[in-house]
Amino acid sequence: MIRPLKPRCIGAEPEAFYYKPRGIPLCELEQVVLTLDEVEALRLKNLEEMDQTKAAKKMGVSQSTFQRILVSANRKTADALLNGKAIKIEGGVIRK
Repeated sequence: MIRPLKPRCIGAEPEAFYYKPRGIPLCELEQVVLTLDEVEALRLKNLEEMDQTKAAKKMGVSQSTFQRILVSANRKTADALLNGKAIKIEGGVIRK
């Protein structure tokens, strides 16, 4: 049996929930889905410049879980940017 995900704290929701390359119709694009906890991990690490231990504590997860979330978010973001895919932000087990 799979263990249920622990809700992760997020401090801020993004203002926009969709990003796409300019000049290409959305119907022609593949998309990558970032969860709200992945966006929060990117925000804390890259914009707030927190170390992983503090960021993990703020999100209410272990440091190793924070690292996995961050690696997943970085991989998805790089894939979208380098391969011309749309980024959709949705979902995740969160609490505010």
